[in-house]
Amino acid sequence: MNLKIKYDKLLTGIISGLIIPVIIMLIIFLFAKGNSSLSGWLDRIVQADILTHIISLSVFPNVVIFLLFNHYDMLRAARGVLGITIVWAIIVFGIKILI
Repeated sequence: MNLKIKYDKLLTGIISGLIIPVIIMLIIFLFAKGNSSLSGWLDRIVQADILTHIISLSVFPNVVIFLLFNHYDMLRAARGVLGITIVWAIIVFGIKILI
């Protein structure tokens, strides 16, 4: 089975659009954690009022994934990444309004 056909699914885009930001956020945690646990680090970024900045920075690689899917004409997967990126943007907007 051709890889393009195999991975050109909406679910592939949704999963990659959810997993990549989480991985990026964990990488940011590893470089910026100091001497705290994950929950302590999350408390620090909430108190510093930079939670939305961290989420936005973590979601930015979705643009690269979207462009790769689009370049390889995997439009269903690109649609999934775009949809999840819009959901992330709504989450950031909601956090900004509520906090």
